[in-house]
Amino acid sequence: MPAEITMPQLSDTMTEGTVVKWHKKEGDKVNAGDELADVETDKATMPYESPEAGVLALVALKEGEKAPVGALMGVVATKGDDVEAIKKNYAGKGQGAARPQSSAVTASKQGAENVPPATPAPRGGAVATMEAASAGEVHEPADVGHGATREAARAVPPLSARGGNGEGNGHGERVKVTPLARRIAEENGIDLSQVQGSGPGGRIVQQDVLNFMENGGKSAPDVRPGLRADAKDSGKPAPTLPPAMVTGEKQIIPMTKMRIAIAAALQRSKQTVPHFYETIDVDMEQVSGLREKLNHRLESEDIRLSLADFVHKAVASALVRHPALNARYNAEKNEITRYADVNLGLAVAIPDGLIVPVLRGANHMGLRELRVRSADLFDRAKAQRLKREEQSEATFTVSGLGQWGVREFSAIINPPEVAILAVGAAEKRAVVRGEQVVGRTTMSLTLSCDHRAVDGATGAEFLRTLKELLEDPGMMLV
Repeated sequence: MPAEITMPQLSDTMTEGTVVKWHKKEGDKVNAGDELADVETDKATMPYESPEAGVLALVALKEGEKAPVGALMGVVATKGDDVEAIKKNYAGKGQGAARPQSSAVTASKQGAENVPPATPAPRGGAVATMEAASAGEVHEPADVGHGATREAARAVPPLSARGGNGEGNGHGERVKVTPLARRIAEENGIDLSQVQGSGPGGRIVQQDVLNFMENGGKSAPDVRPGLRADAKDSGKPAPTLPPAMVTGEKQIIPMTKMRIAIAAALQRSKQTVPHFYETIDVDMEQVSGLREKLNHRLESEDIRLSLADFVHKAVASALVRHPALNARYNAEKNEITRYADVNLGLAVAIPDGLIVPVLRGANHMGLRELRVRSADLFDRAKAQRLKREEQSEATFTVSGLGQWGVREFSAIINPPEVAILAVGAAEKRAVVRGEQVVGRTTMSLTLSCDHRAVDGATGAEFLRTLKELLEDPGMMLV
């Protein structure tokens, strides 16, 4: 029977969506999992995958058209279906009208939602939809993925390895490009075949096009903030500043759907969640020394661990010991759900806002896997190619601003989570050791807690465990 493709609810706040780009046209054959279209939500532009194999018999929503959640976008004719009969059958039913989903589409759409939050995600497979997350303060991927190479990120294949949308590059090959990047290129008359992509699989993202324009028609080196081309640590990222405004000038910047959603989520969090904050300083000297030793051994694999990888490992280990922090609060039911496994959210800055990829089952990962998995998630987050289960159901979030030299800050909790950790810069500070003042690499960690679910002493115990693990990192390996 035909499979109806309806406007998915890709986030909990989404009420309508816009079809940005169709990757298939009527009459094209499709496989289950093929990217059919890019859908713009209130938070991001995300790919929508076909739940069934067959032929795209009908495109009900054209590119640029909006429709409410549940509205008919198209119909896939499955084996044995008459394509022409399907087109006639749906012709008079009102394109874009809200319709019940077929069982095939519903099952595909809900696949990720039915996975318990504490269950580690599978390492492969495909789902039909996904949602963008909203969180508090953020860090760029390089803050967490400092020193990691793209080759290392590809050592573990992403959950979706299919090619993206794009044009030819003049050699009979398909140029992969995000919808936003393509739109900017078209508006500025840029030949995308001349642009070097920095996204996963060489996909061209918005920043690649902007860099191409700023460099006078030349692609910038394949270097992320905090990462040199030789994969060695480069210190602070090069700043990206907007053009200077002329005296007397003023700019009115319309808020994007993502920014509106972020504003609403953070305002709701600060107004309804009673935050309290606790800060602790951690001596990172032993972690720094161990990191250098491990990186020397991992050099042949082209993998470089960052200090943040050790923080993530320590956080996951500490949360197992303190499940009160690895929890979600349900205000409607007045109940708290605690989880044995850690789904670690990592707040990441993207050009139009922020997103929180999730390392599911982070407490089961070693340092090498944390580095490779997080690097892959960061790349695909910036290219807006994450799947739903890769950005939902986090049980605890980590946010960092250390790469900008921020010493200490307080992050906003991402409900229904009950806590978030803000990670500052690791820097040399004067500290007292015995009777002497010496320089030690020190990092400030600030824990934000929901006082409805967590008490001050509980948060302090978690921070003490976290400090012990980082100051004696060998304990994380036992």
